[in-house]
Amino acid sequence: MKKILIIAIISVISYSGFAQEHDHGADGKTKSEATETKKKVMSPHTSAMAMVGDAHVHIDYSSPRVRDRIIFGGLVGYNSVWQSGAHNVTWLETNKDLIFGEKKLPAGKYAFFTVPGKDIWKVMFNSHWDQHGKDEYDPSKNVLMLEVKPENLENIQEELEYTVNKTGDNKGEISLAWEKVLLKLPFQVKD
Repeated sequence: MKKILIIAIISVISYSGFAQEHDHGADGKTKSEATETKKKVMSPHTSAMAMVGDAHVHIDYSSPRVRDRIIFGGLVGYNSVWQSGAHNVTWLETNKDLIFGEKKLPAGKYAFFTVPGKDIWKVMFNSHWDQHGKDEYDPSKNVLMLEVKPENLENIQEELEYTVNKTGDNKGEISLAWEKVLLKLPFQVKD
């Protein structure tokens, strides 16, 4: 009789542990599955694109959040190269030559690096577009470098956001907005 009682107790304890590990909610998911589903990606992958004249301009990036941090001059240091997003380097691809001021960016795919400054930012289009972060940044592979005066935003831009907008027949603008900074890069499509 004692053997049967001991086996019964062990069976109840084993089943109880199994039930806790596999406790399904109303949606049929286990607790661990539900927890994984609820986790938010901190820097989701996204893109921005537009047709400007005959040019298809596409930007691919991961979008980090401010999350109550000081971004520029804090998380992203002044006068340091930044991959202009999170994780992999942000890249831009265009099927037509783009003209920024008097400088030409040939059709192609480029890493988009910046060097934030308090008064002036440097923007670099680099031929090594497929890399993680800024670890492999090589200034000798810069195809084009611009200097841009940042604008101040009145309100916090929580997530890093790029936009590509058509502003005229063959004119457009690429912008980067994050925290309280807005960069605008006007361009023309070369005929």
